Amino acid sequence: MKALGCPCIAKPGALLLAHIEPPIFHPRLNPLFKIQNPNEYNRNKTIVSSFVNRTYVSPTRQTTSRNSKVAVPSRSSLYSRPSLLEMKNERAANRARVYDFLRGLGIVPDELDGLELPVTVEVMRDRVDFLHKLGLTIEDINNYPLVLGCSVKKNMVPVLDYLGKLGVRKSTFTGFLRRYPQVLHASVVVDLAPVVKYLQGLDIKPNDVPRVLEKYPEVLGFKLEGTMSTSVAYLIGIGVARREIGGVLTRYPEILGMRVGRIIKPYVEYLEELGIPRLAVARLIEKRPHMLGLSLEEVVKPNVDALLEFGVRRESLAPVVAQYPEIIGHELRPKLQFQQSLFESIFGSFGSEETGRVIERMPQIISLSQTSILKHVDFLRVYCAFSVEQAKKMVVSCPQLLALNLDIMKLSFDYFRAEMGFDLEDLVAFPAFFTYSLESTIKPRYRMVAAKDLKCSLGWLLNCTEEKFKDRMKYDSIGIEEMEMEPSFDMTTLMKPREGESDSEDDEDSDADEYV
Repeated sequence: MKALGCPCIAKPGALLLAHIEPPIFHPRLNPLFKIQNPNEYNRNKTIVSSFVNRTYVSPTRQTTSRNSKVAVPSRSSLYSRPSLLEMKNERAANRARVYDFLRGLGIVPDELDGLELPVTVEVMRDRVDFLHKLGLTIEDINNYPLVLGCSVKKNMVPVLDYLGKLGVRKSTFTGFLRRYPQVLHASVVVDLAPVVKYLQGLDIKPNDVPRVLEKYPEVLGFKLEGTMSTSVAYLIGIGVARREIGGVLTRYPEILGMRVGRIIKPYVEYLEELGIPRLAVARLIEKRPHMLGLSLEEVVKPNVDALLEFGVRRESLAPVVAQYPEIIGHELRPKLQFQQSLFESIFGSFGSEETGRVIERMPQIISLSQTSILKHVDFLRVYCAFSVEQAKKMVVSCPQLLALNLDIMKLSFDYFRAEMGFDLEDLVAFPAFFTYSLESTIKPRYRMVAAKDLKCSLGWLLNCTEEKFKDRMKYDSIGIEEMEMEPSFDMTTLMKPREGESDSEDDEDSDADEYV
């Protein structure tokens, strides 16, 4: 113990104080105790005295007995934290419980490693139940288990609400999610809304947008500046009318996912090699855009080879495909074999040359049923009394006879036999007689010819337009140059500009070859 003089005593002559030496807080050394006036000095003196008289206790050590035992804070303190190892073990235990739950349902969770999952089984059960309500099965979930990483409230509900507001039918949600479950990971604002806006900008009607999404939900995952814009630009470049793009994509939205260089451009170029002009190809795409979905190597080329094998002439391939583009999408060789065998059984002999002529004149023959063919041949043989050879000649010359309405054919034949005075050989020479309307064409024209007492063939009478026939009625005789020509498909009909369509529209994007 030692005596100290306290410098804080204001009055001189004050008694000395005896005290255990406390920590020194000198006002001159501590800026907190800057003295400005006597009153402030007295107040600071009081603060120092009260602090000195306190019992100092360490925050981490407490004296609990004479032996000064140390008390360590317990783990239950508000400020205690689990170690990183403990947190890691706890997460592993939670994941193991979730995995056990999923395995119990038949879901294989192997692909979920590394994916953030709910910490409780109850949350995962809610997700599985919600997916079940949407119609997805355990098999569907196993096909894309990452869907279990989607929150019901944050991911699934906002996406499905948005699709519903667009007009996507709830009855299609199951099929929609089976085809493109990744949509549940998408952001409505960042991912989905821009694609929908882009589709609307392609002149797809608002009511058709949900139908496009139902047919091809994968479109919601495409980048706007990628495949979609390139495909559309190429189609416009080859001559597909801008105002037709919306209709084309509505009927076959899968085009938006086709790469130009790998799919569309090779397909267009191959059809050009067959002899179909590029503008005609564009018109075919407008009418039947699904033809672009046919594999060029596995479907189209083998079918073209089959046509050549069964007698179709190479120069006739272009008209055949242009008349009936679906012909290159069928499994053609078995159909051609069946049809040729059927004709052989009916007519006794029917080689590839006859088969080729039939296909060139009516490619749709490959889709006719055996029943329809037999009924029409029986009509020619039995009702009209043509011989087998005559019936064969008529079918090869005009295979459309095998697809006409039999009742109408009977009416036309009855008028021919009762009123017109022609021989059966005239029908054999021009079997297309049955394809003309009895009331609007055959009867009026025959009456006009009979009134002028002209002798003509059925082809001269019928195989011309109304304007041409009126001109013929001005003649006193029939010249050889006026005899009928064999009808054939006119490719230029595909390339005629539509009403209100200018050539500049087709030529505006003529750099289609730049897309690869």
